[in-house]
Amino acid sequence: MKTSIILLTFNQLHYTKLCIDSIRKYTDKNTYEIIVVDNHSTDGTVQWLKAQKDIKCIFNEENLGFPKGCNQGIKIAKGNSILLLNNDVVVTPNWLANLNACLYSADDIGAVGAVTNNCSYYQSISVNYKNIEEMIAFSQKNNISSSTKWEKRLKLIGFCMLIKREVIQKIGLLDERFSPGNFEDDDYSFRIIKAGYKLMLCKDVFIHHFGHASFNKNSNEFSNILTINRNFFKEKWGFDPWKDLQIQNALIHLIDHFHFEKINVLEINCGCGATLLYIKNIYKNANLYGIEQNQEALKIACTFADVQCIDIENEKLPYKEKYFDYIIFGNVLEYLYNPLKVLKCIKKYMKNSGKILSSIPNIIHYINIRNLVKGNLIYDEQAPIRFFTLNTINNIFMDADYKIETITGRSTTPSEDDKKFIDSLNHMVEKNMTKQYKFQEYFIKARNNTDENTEFKFLLRRIENNISIEKNTKFLVEMIYNSKLNLNTLMNIIDMNIIKKDKVLNQLAYKLCEKNMYEYAKVLLSRAYEINPQNIKTQKLLKSIEGEQIC
Repeated sequence: MKTSIILLTFNQLHYTKLCIDSIRKYTDKNTYEIIVVDNHSTDGTVQWLKAQKDIKCIFNEENLGFPKGCNQGIKIAKGNSILLLNNDVVVTPNWLANLNACLYSADDIGAVGAVTNNCSYYQSISVNYKNIEEMIAFSQKNNISSSTKWEKRLKLIGFCMLIKREVIQKIGLLDERFSPGNFEDDDYSFRIIKAGYKLMLCKDVFIHHFGHASFNKNSNEFSNILTINRNFFKEKWGFDPWKDLQIQNALIHLIDHFHFEKINVLEINCGCGATLLYIKNIYKNANLYGIEQNQEALKIACTFADVQCIDIENEKLPYKEKYFDYIIFGNVLEYLYNPLKVLKCIKKYMKNSGKILSSIPNIIHYINIRNLVKGNLIYDEQAPIRFFTLNTINNIFMDADYKIETITGRSTTPSEDDKKFIDSLNHMVEKNMTKQYKFQEYFIKARNNTDENTEFKFLLRRIENNISIEKNTKFLVEMIYNSKLNLNTLMNIIDMNIIKKDKVLNQLAYKLCEKNMYEYAKVLLSRAYEINPQNIKTQKLLKSIEGEQIC
């Protein structure tokens, strides 16, 4: 099994040496070949490459760009898999072995990628190293092969993308219209998915990435290329690679179920389903549903979720009533003609304990106000038709009979001039609204205002008081088993309404164990132990659950 590692060079000899030296040092011999395509370097790169006996080289007489150069390398590659690797990376111990472990773990995995310190689209992780030596030590702790650290993705960034040869033979070479570079990896990712394969991000592979080494000297050129190629992508695929691939991380963090619980999630205007897919990576037992009117984006989302083309404002929804744990409106409400009506109508599809998760831009962010008073507020075909402040957000959810549990947001740090402008606004309205002026966007978690807890409180109190314990415990456990009662809700009710908390938690945990729901039981027992570590029954159950059996 051999991997063909393809690098493109255009000057930046220092980076190229670091990259190739790290490949030689941290990759098992006889498992790879290095192919370098040089795009007419003038800094000594060509001379250095010619002196390397273990590298296949192609020397272009002009800069052909990334997609064309990669295609040249692919055509002469002999490996079972092809690795497109930027020359401004430093690879690390076990990097290629771990990538291959994931790539060949299933027939339907078409390509895999690594995480790094500097990358777009959520492929970067936090790092604390200060030099290459510390980076290698950091990577050794990270690069321990584990399938639990593999995530399904909609796209992989091309700085490190390992692809099966059979996939390339099936879908063809990179699309050269994206030369000199950018969005060719987006395009290739979707062509792989369209061909029936999966993309996986390997979080058990970390490599260092300096990032855009060949573009750093001319940021305006880089920005222009991004704009041009983004438009090429939209013309080819029929959807926006930025808007329709957005992952609503802030809303995902508002989900309050445990990762092993079953949840039903509906996302309105889900695009290609990137948020839903990310939820599935975290909540393995999640059932995913989406609504999307862009047919091309919908086709991608349908590869892993139940997504339908529905006009949310004018068509009846085909879902069971009281079914969803979460309904997500990620930057949607501001584009609806009647968001209040939609919030009211969709409530019947939510469980009594269901939550709305919504992101809404703040119209009174200080930059918006400044642009407005200067006459510079830009409107286009994608401009919202409704505008929200903190007050209007509170009002619309209250009018729709939801109770807002949390409102967080994304804020900006104002400059000194911005602070003076904000002070002038505060003076004009005669109150301090600085915090509201700083928020660009709000993140809302609102629950169905129906009091679904009355019956649960009644049953828990009967268990506490030794009344029909077997019957009432069985009923509550069935509610948990059928995902009609989540553990956070249950524990909150117990905390606020029950005196003998550890007794009730132990009783429920025992019954959950009988149903082999050990992860659920362990959560309740851990809480019982916090409340009363001296409870012998809690101690016994916690010990027995490690062996997944009742003592």
